[in-house]
Amino acid sequence: MNLSEVSNPALWPLAVFFILVVLLVMSIIAVSSVLGQRHRGRTTDEIFECGLISTGSARVRFAAKFYLMAMFFVIFDLESVFIFVWSVGVHELGWSGYLEVSVFIGILLAALFYLWRVGALEWGTLKQKKDAQKIRRKRHV
Repeated sequence: MNLSEVSNPALWPLAVFFILVVLLVMSIIAVSSVLGQRHRGRTTDEIFECGLISTGSARVRFAAKFYLMAMFFVIFDLESVFIFVWSVGVHELGWSGYLEVSVFIGILLAALFYLWRVGALEWGTLKQKKDAQKIRRKRHV
């Protein structure tokens, strides 16, 4: 068994294309480094974003509730995509697909209820949360 029997002739155009792309990228980088502008102004190293001059440190600490809310949004938004895909193929899936998506939505509702009960969806400060608990206790008594 020789090498010509093992190799696939359809891969040669792909290899040539890959080599040409790498050569093209390298040549564009080389030409831009030779012909590119080189200047050092007094504002070259300043941070510029959205047309505003930055003030203060970029190392601002955010509360964890912002990250938690972002994660909850991503999770529940992704699940809505699954439900949308199910709605497109509802006729082909039949009753078994309906039962499966009902269980899926039930699990989502249970997760949302759990997040609500542990207070992960509340945005208030600790003092506001304590005041709200006092009000709730007064209503139940």
